[in-house]
Amino acid sequence: MRIIFRIIGIALQHRWRMGGAYICTVGASAAYLLLPKFIGKAIDRDGAILSIVLIIVGLYIARGLLSFGQTYLGESLSHVVAYDMRNSFYDHVQRLSFRFHDRHHTGNLMSRAISDVEAVRMFINMGLVRTPYFIGLFIAVATLLMWLDWKLGLVSASFMPLVAYQSAVARIKIRRIWLTIQEKMAELSTVLQENLTGVRVVRAFASEEHEAAKFDAKNTEVASNLIEAERLRSSNTAYMLFTFVAAVGVVLWFGGWRVINGHMTLGELAQFIIYMQMLAIPVRMAGWMVNSYARATSAGERLFEILDARPDVEESPGAGRLRDVKGHVTFEKVSFSYDGSIPVLKDVDLDVEPGKVVALLGAPGSGKTTIVTLIPRFYDASSGRVTIDGVDVRDVTLPSLRRSIGIVQQDTFLFTSSIRENIAYGREDASMEEIVRAARVAQLDGFISSLEQGYDTVIGERGSTLSGGQRQRLSIARAVLLNPPVLILDDSTSSVDTSTEEEIRRAIESAMRGRTTFVVAHRLSTVHRADTVLVLRDGEVVERGTHSDLLAVGGLYRDIYELQLRPQEDVLRDLGQPLVPHRGIAR
Repeated sequence: MRIIFRIIGIALQHRWRMGGAYICTVGASAAYLLLPKFIGKAIDRDGAILSIVLIIVGLYIARGLLSFGQTYLGESLSHVVAYDMRNSFYDHVQRLSFRFHDRHHTGNLMSRAISDVEAVRMFINMGLVRTPYFIGLFIAVATLLMWLDWKLGLVSASFMPLVAYQSAVARIKIRRIWLTIQEKMAELSTVLQENLTGVRVVRAFASEEHEAAKFDAKNTEVASNLIEAERLRSSNTAYMLFTFVAAVGVVLWFGGWRVINGHMTLGELAQFIIYMQMLAIPVRMAGWMVNSYARATSAGERLFEILDARPDVEESPGAGRLRDVKGHVTFEKVSFSYDGSIPVLKDVDLDVEPGKVVALLGAPGSGKTTIVTLIPRFYDASSGRVTIDGVDVRDVTLPSLRRSIGIVQQDTFLFTSSIRENIAYGREDASMEEIVRAARVAQLDGFISSLEQGYDTVIGERGSTLSGGQRQRLSIARAVLLNPPVLILDDSTSSVDTSTEEEIRRAIESAMRGRTTFVVAHRLSTVHRADTVLVLRDGEVVERGTHSDLLAVGGLYRDIYELQLRPQEDVLRDLGQPLVPHRGIAR
């Protein structure tokens, strides 16, 4: 019940809608409960028929209007609660750390935000608003039946213990199966999301049938569980109705005998039968209510699991804004582990003065990307500290820290919107002149100008209508527009040819004059231009220095150079491009 109470707590934030729904419910119930009395009077001709008929019509009209109010307010309450929960879920997930997203798949989160929230919405209307109505109707009708004729009332109430027991058993079973359904729906969403985002890989390897089989297997599991849940609900409802019909049969037999013997009038028996029919409504809906509570409990459990998750990276209570950043970045004995056991970085010391360029080299898994993710606090160091201008990054607000750092990632993510909006992402207030200037720096303005709609051209999902090089140049333009004191380039030229790379590099170096730059490097041109080259192995900095100094030492860097960088040097020489460090950046 703890989950249900938490959901009710959210609904109570909209008290006037809930209160209005309950007021309409009480009014509609009162009008409904008065009807059999006047119908019985009409049968027994107990009063003026015309007056009785007018009262009956008035009660039906009142019930209709109040039922409309109940339905409207109940539905609107369910939708605003769903709106609140979706917003809370989205906002919370946005603030959770990268470590959380490493553990939870996108498809699973989408399933919770859509399917589970919808299950809660249905409960608000069917369970929270209507359940008190059905329970109240059941109690009121049962009381009226006992008041009309206590002997018949006891007969009609004889089935209630059986109904209560069956409802309790069914609720436990249905809750368990709905929890399984929600989990299977999340798995199905994951398979679908991976298939759609990876459609090019699927087609390239002719794996359509394999993916179809995977989807069909998950879909079958979901369908089977849904059918089982419906079977349980239907059998529960059928059991209750059968019990109720049996009770009605007994009441008709015993009530008829009492009418024949003059113990009650025909109108009173008619009232009794009508009330018995009213009693069938909550009995018939009991299965739906049990199903609603069970589904909401399982869905709420999954939603609150995410909403209760605390981010690993949080702002300290007294965090201040990072201002007037010069770009002096320092690592002091920094160690890091993703899972708390296997170290990824070990006692890294680094002191980068403003405006300097640092290139990071090493084998995959050596810790290159991990180092640059600690600067904007995508993760927090397990030990040691990272500072900018002498200020620990954990002592400043996350927005002010991340607005001071421009990031160009290897896996460029673009939104399904215009080129202009993608470049201005993070600086939505940028002028068109600034956007065009940034595109020119990234050597992208000529391509954009050739498009029919220019900067208003809408690109496909994740930039699918652009080439790899164009996507990366657009990402570079986005970083240029931000104009940050610290720049991180995670192999940002891996998808462009050597000639284009050199053009982009010159433009970036000119635009980023005086900026501290970290480059996860795989290209010789990057290494040549770095003030410091860090060579990592198993999370440790094993060599550091300039390109020339490290070549002279003849260690791991020399091995990397011979295997990977020397062939690039030959290509650059053939193209007539300089191999000496470029001096355009302020040192």
